[in-house]
Amino acid sequence: MRWEDFRRSDNIEDVRGQGGGYGGGGLPIPGGGGGLGIGTIIILGLIGWFLGIDPRILIGGAEIIQGPAQQQTQRQAPPAKQGAPSDYQGQFVAAVLGSTEDVWSDIFRANGRTYSAPRLRLFAGATGAGACGMAQSAMGPFYCPPDRRIFLDTAFFREMEQKFRACKGKQCEFAQAYVIAHEVGHHVQNLLGILRESQMRQQAAGSRAAANNIQVRVELQADCLGGVWANHARRKKDFIDPGDIEGAIGIASAIGDDRLQRQTQGRVVPDSFTHGSSEQRVRWFKRGLESGRVADCDTFRTTNL
Repeated sequence: MRWEDFRRSDNIEDVRGQGGGYGGGGLPIPGGGGGLGIGTIIILGLIGWFLGIDPRILIGGAEIIQGPAQQQTQRQAPPAKQGAPSDYQGQFVAAVLGSTEDVWSDIFRANGRTYSAPRLRLFAGATGAGACGMAQSAMGPFYCPPDRRIFLDTAFFREMEQKFRACKGKQCEFAQAYVIAHEVGHHVQNLLGILRESQMRQQAAGSRAAANNIQVRVELQADCLGGVWANHARRKKDFIDPGDIEGAIGIASAIGDDRLQRQTQGRVVPDSFTHGSSEQRVRWFKRGLESGRVADCDTFRTTNL
């Protein structure tokens, strides 16, 4: 992936190296019954049912951590460094985020709307997450709708390569960009009112399985919107190298609910899916990548997820 010419976003808050009061602990990918993850799982219940973006929904079913300790950690956190970081990993994240800003600004403008970019907080270990409580590395990247912020511990990128082995070295960068673009996709959903509408549908669902189905549609749409970003970014500049797309597809396949459930519990429980199967995640990402049309990412009106 040739990202060096991308514009760097200034919408970065960098608190890496400042300490957060908690250590990291593995890679949390929803996959067990009811959304259980891998490694140390911290669940925060401060957003409510925000459909796969709230860490409680991402890795539901584990222990909820609340109380004064969280508040104290947040009060003691030093101010974040603002703007694009100078290190290689920080530059990469700022470049990808800058590209998503340019692409979605163009798409919104073409539809008579104005795009308001999210902020992205880089952290190591843990950090305060505003309305979402606490971001912890074990959660993996996530988007906090009330604050319109993405939280990312870049150690997740190393986990992608070491645990899933779907890509190697620089080839993993496009897969990493897909992860960021997926979270930005949730922000686009937030701006379009899709998250609020989906939240109301989920609250009115008659069962956990029905609520999970809505959540899966939200996540698959974010996969598709990540593909839309890549399509438009490639039109602006052909930045994708041979093997890049295969690496991203490998990651999308590796984090499918069915594959993760089979690895962690030895069986697949479709009603407990929260992000979609490997086949579904790959298919919807490729759909956005190939068409570049937001309209083709409507996962809510199809019976064939």
